[in-house]
Amino acid sequence: MSDDQRDQTPAEPATPARAAAAASAASEPAVPTGPQPEPIRYFGTTWVNHESGYGLRRAAIAVGSLVTATAAALLLRFAYEGLELGNVGPFLSISVVVLFAISSAIAFVKTWDSYNRRPAPSSDEAALKGLKTIGFIGSLIAYSLRCLTEAPGEKLRRAEYERALADYERRRSTRTGNPAARRPKRKK
Repeated sequence: MSDDQRDQTPAEPATPARAAAAASAASEPAVPTGPQPEPIRYFGTTWVNHESGYGLRRAAIAVGSLVTATAAALLLRFAYEGLELGNVGPFLSISVVVLFAISSAIAFVKTWDSYNRRPAPSSDEAALKGLKTIGFIGSLIAYSLRCLTEAPGEKLRRAEYERALADYERRRSTRTGNPAARRPKRKK
């Protein structure tokens, strides 16, 4: 069959199944083009436009993490009282308190810094993971304090997202059409 004959054959009649498939394809949301915002834990992508109860969610998470930090501090106090009841001696008791205080301070600083910049791939973040786990109270307090001003990491992600959008728009605006359809330049 030649190309001309193929072009002249009548199209197949539309069946109800094909019509339904075409209708559902038309009603499905289009695949978004361009860069997409990175979701933040507990906030998703609502941080982009501060929608869907963003402020209320931020306040609830700030209070929740502060309550969790308080409960964890009470739990550590009970553990310390257990050490006192066990008569382990003042050196071990003081060492435990100092260990948790230093670990919490380091965890607070590292968590707070992680909201402003991404860690370098060869950084010491992996080495400090255990220390940050021990000082989880500092991480919870940093999370709670950051929730009072923004979603944790929002400023960093917003800057990256806006930079990606600007780059995407710049790349899209420089295109002039199909490069294959352009005419070759005349030689002089």
